Amino acid sequence: MIAPPQPEGVDGSVGQAGPHACAAVAAPENLVRRPSSKWVAKAFGWNDGGLPAFDLCTLVVGGQPVTIGVSSLPAHPGTLERVANTLGMFEPADKLGGSARDLGPGARTSGRGIVFETRDRIVRVTSASGLPDGELLRVAVSARNAVPQVIRPARQSDAACQVSNAMAERFIGVLVQLRRDYRVNGALTCIWGTTEATVAIVESLNADTIPEANQTPPPRSAPIGRPGYYLPAQGELVFRNGRRVVRVSALTDPPREIPLASLLDIVDPLLPLFLR
Repeated sequence: MIAPPQPEGVDGSVGQAGPHACAAVAAPENLVRRPSSKWVAKAFGWNDGGLPAFDLCTLVVGGQPVTIGVSSLPAHPGTLERVANTLGMFEPADKLGGSARDLGPGARTSGRGIVFETRDRIVRVTSASGLPDGELLRVAVSARNAVPQVIRPARQSDAACQVSNAMAERFIGVLVQLRRDYRVNGALTCIWGTTEATVAIVESLNADTIPEANQTPPPRSAPIGRPGYYLPAQGELVFRNGRRVVRVSALTDPPREIPLASLLDIVDPLLPLFLR
């Protein structure tokens, strides 16, 4: 399962501060790198709120942006296959060449990325434009080596998100294992998760657009915001309330339709903040 769309502008140039895989991969001490292209890490990472949730960052390889994700929680049996299938990666990574064996026997690939498991974490490397096989492998092996340096604590909380904590935990049904709360240019993100469910509340960086409104057929209207939309297939509620666009999403494994009432209950305690 992949998260709803990222807030506009969250492309690795803004997001969570702190260590991330792209900075480690681009560092001079990375001996896997070859001089065939220039590798530059954008300064910040962020969490995509997907299922399982990933800490993401952007690496520019020879001018092409590449996204590296490291799962925020340790992987359970079957997680690698689940992520690979979601990303459309169905072929063994061995087809890419010799160094693919360093990624482990379960590594999968497509024409535009690789997913594999290392140190109990799932790592995904994706590129919208695609990279040559050798370059893609070098990035993936470098990311594998970087994982021990970049694993973040499972709990990163912001007091503002605590007001929705009880409703998020009630939806998930068990004690949450993951908290990822942070602010980007004043916009708040709150994430609660396990390996089977993720709840996210995300303020957009751009107050003017709701891309979901342009879908065909148009999304259902929601009784919140001006305007507000409910997308049951994506488990998403998106609305403008006050100065910013807010997205509330809930993903589960196995996937199921999330009632609008559940999403409203989760975000309701935070509404006074968004009306500031």
